[in-house]
Amino acid sequence: MTGKSPTITLNNGVEMPALGLGVFQSSPHETSAAVATALQTGYRLIDTAAAYRNEKEVGEGITASGVARDQVFVTTKLWLDDYGYDSALRAFDTSMAKLGLEYLDLYLLHWPVPSAFEKTVASYHAAEKLLADGRVRAIGVCNHNTDHLRSLIDRTGIVPAVNQVELHPYFIQQPVREANAALGVVTQSWSPLGGVNVYWEGGRKAANNPLQHPTITTIATRYDKTPAQVILRWHLQHGLSPIPKSVKEHRIAENFDVFDFRLTVDEVTAIDAIDTDERGGPDPDRH
Repeated sequence: MTGKSPTITLNNGVEMPALGLGVFQSSPHETSAAVATALQTGYRLIDTAAAYRNEKEVGEGITASGVARDQVFVTTKLWLDDYGYDSALRAFDTSMAKLGLEYLDLYLLHWPVPSAFEKTVASYHAAEKLLADGRVRAIGVCNHNTDHLRSLIDRTGIVPAVNQVELHPYFIQQPVREANAALGVVTQSWSPLGGVNVYWEGGRKAANNPLQHPTITTIATRYDKTPAQVILRWHLQHGLSPIPKSVKEHRIAENFDVFDFRLTVDEVTAIDAIDTDERGGPDPDRH
């Protein structure tokens, strides 16, 4: 055990752990052990999605961990193929059957799909019903820019609890973060260590890896921490919710060992300054 994640209070009063484990690109045979290891390490937030094809293994990992269900905050996401009111409700049932859970903590729309925004709105209405019925504790979105977010709120009247977006030191998403904050939406960071710059198909080169940036490696040396730990600390001090992915036991533990040091204001500002304003993953306007 390396500490305890602070929590963030969502706009409906639900408490969400600030630091979680992501399982994007975790193969099914590795996912169960990774989730169990994370929960035994102290993580209490697990983030998956229908599109990741490992919801079943996430559920198995939660069971294997021995951690009580009410101590674990579980997120999954609706995929584009299932957008629409009735199809979203059916997809939710499918996800819950795979997870083996009676209720979900957070249900997210995976993309805004501006070219078919009517379906996005209908899907969000389905999520509202799940919330009203007590089947989910909170609902939200992923990859919504400021215009997407405001359009969704204008059309539905329900402010998302969370907006999960690509966010790392090379793409700090300041406008989206400010819009989220003004609306009372928590910003959650996918690819918080910037790995999307390295692995995304057609993406850029490993040289665009924030873990190798001298500003971050210098700070890491100063604190006797790893670059990953420094970046996760940066997220947390900005009030963000990072969900780093790993299936390696030592990395899972390392990514959680970030509660025994604190960056200075100048160090946080220095990391902010390496922003390139270039995303590594897909553009939500083109998805």
